[in-house]
Amino acid sequence: MNRIDCFVPFVSDEQVAVTAANLRAESEVAKVEFLDAAIFKSTTGIRKIAESAAAPFTMIYTKTTELSFGQFALERFLSIAEDSSAAMVYADFLTEKGGTTARHPLTDYQEGSLRDDFDFGPLVLLRSELLKAWAQEWDTEGRTELRSAGWYDLRLFLSRHGELLHLDEPLYTEHEPEDPTRDGERQFDYVDPRNREAQQEMECVVSRHLRLVGALVDPNRYWTPDFAEQDFDREASVIIPVYNREKTIREAVASALMQQTSFEFNVIVVDNHSTDATTALLDGMAREDSRLVHLIPERTDLGIGGCWNLAVDDERCGRFAVQLDSDDLYSSRHTLQRMVDAFYEQKVAMVVGAYRTCDFHLQTLPPGLIDHREWTPGNGCNNALRVNGLGAPRAFFTPLVRQIHFPNTSYGEDYAMGLAFSRHWRVGRIFDELYLCRRWGGNSDHQLSIEKTNANNRYKDRLRTLELRARRQLNAAGGPAVRDEGALIRFFDRQLQLWDEA
Repeated sequence: MNRIDCFVPFVSDEQVAVTAANLRAESEVAKVEFLDAAIFKSTTGIRKIAESAAAPFTMIYTKTTELSFGQFALERFLSIAEDSSAAMVYADFLTEKGGTTARHPLTDYQEGSLRDDFDFGPLVLLRSELLKAWAQEWDTEGRTELRSAGWYDLRLFLSRHGELLHLDEPLYTEHEPEDPTRDGERQFDYVDPRNREAQQEMECVVSRHLRLVGALVDPNRYWTPDFAEQDFDREASVIIPVYNREKTIREAVASALMQQTSFEFNVIVVDNHSTDATTALLDGMAREDSRLVHLIPERTDLGIGGCWNLAVDDERCGRFAVQLDSDDLYSSRHTLQRMVDAFYEQKVAMVVGAYRTCDFHLQTLPPGLIDHREWTPGNGCNNALRVNGLGAPRAFFTPLVRQIHFPNTSYGEDYAMGLAFSRHWRVGRIFDELYLCRRWGGNSDHQLSIEKTNANNRYKDRLRTLELRARRQLNAAGGPAVRDEGALIRFFDRQLQLWDEA
């Protein structure tokens, strides 16, 4: 008996016919059906698939490019699905374009793989009984139709009922894959105003999922920070970790030192053992302006997060620690004042502004202003587990950073801190441009390989997994209104370090 029903989005393209022929040629395929591509990822489209699926397994091909299978590929898909009892199986694949074939590796799905752009590849195999159970649940609850987030809702449903299993074997080939030239822009799709309706759907879906798994944060139970809990010599410090940025560090530091404020501040640059002219440049600037603190760590194993920890733990750090990357600039002389004012006005423990993406010469690059208006006071803390970033510049109430500390990494360390803060404290927002994020050939995120991209995504998924579990435990203990024992211990340990009387 044929064990797989296949479903493909339909467009008037010759490649679709070829893909259909390749699918029908496989002995395990019972039938191949086409759906209107416009509704393919909507709840209407997914429900049509559920109604039509009669075989034990349903295979969905999500693209319209030509597809061909490797040797015994469908048999391998089926045997893995049956042996593992997985809810869904997806596999690595090959891409062929212009006569060149390359492997496209994927990453393992985790409990925290909640980003809606998780890459399963264009081909997945799932259990038809679970597909039909999702459709039945949808009908029973009478939920509102989703035009863009049907597939997202389905795969979160599947993750609640079984494993989404990654097979790291290339089982098929995608011919003439889509043009990757938008890859640098695609990472910002979730903040593009043109995608707002779709993003709101995704937010509703992930919030429902978090509620069902016991990890939804209730902002009404947040703690309120006490800004007077400690004395500080200055109100704010701009923190700049740097390694080998002789082309940009002078401009970055200058944009921080020229800030006009009603309070005292300094600039703490953590020079992570630069081997170019960065160190000499900073030495010279520190001699000219006493507000510049030039730190060189004793340790040689620090990432960006470790450099931040060194800066905020320094006794010269101000009440609020404000981020500036060594490539970037503040947009105006009033950025620092606005960031600090927001703490008091919004009664928050963390503030995030908006930035404009530009080239080295400050010419705007797509998508331009990134203001993260998808963040709302009532649900931003939960939607943060779906999106890939919180924005810039970021600023933190220093005593709390000293309790938590950044992970000692050079990617995702800021995201980890943002998730931890939003678990317990309200995060303030400024939606006006405050920051210039320069993208150029020297950036650490310039033209990343698929392997490096996967590693970055895998690490952020790990952060989400850890955060989801922490939030679930917090809710089980009574929510943010109940200060957990670990936070109390960290708080008192820090006070013992600071209070001579203690």
